[in-house]
Amino acid sequence: MVSQSDLRTIEEQLGRRPRGVLAVERRCPAGHPQVIKVYPLIEKEPFPTLFWLTCPSLVKQISRLEHEGYIEHLERLIRKDPELRRRYYESHRAYIRERWETLRDEDKRWIEEHGLREVFQKRGIGGLRDWDAVKCLHMHYAHFKARGENPIGEWIEERFEIRECASPT
Repeated sequence: MVSQSDLRTIEEQLGRRPRGVLAVERRCPAGHPQVIKVYPLIEKEPFPTLFWLTCPSLVKQISRLEHEGYIEHLERLIRKDPELRRRYYESHRAYIRERWETLRDEDKRWIEEHGLREVFQKRGIGGLRDWDAVKCLHMHYAHFKARGENPIGEWIEERFEIRECASPT
């Protein structure tokens, strides 16, 4: 369960009211929500981003990397490096499993009845059809911070000085 205080903080962080928040998966050293887990079906629409980066400081830092062209750089690395590609695909599979397991049984039945199972069983992180693509660094970094098993988020963490909020003294 997510507290009302956390929901207010997340709303301030995002600049809008969050939908489908299940949990705060990770907090910054100052105690604020950093990564949230979101329900995969919102108002009967698939929501492919299971983990959402909410910390404005982290969002800004990751946005800078996107602006500098690291999505394209990572896509080239995935095509060239079989080990990275293998780990990336496994990350997609883990994400798909967790997204499906997060759904309530009645929602799984609804998904089946409406022919949406493939959306939930074949599309990877963030709903990607093409697993060699990198749609958004934010969602990969959020997945990494929440579960530690995303090689794109790990690559970012290892190469850049991503700074979290300071712990209050």
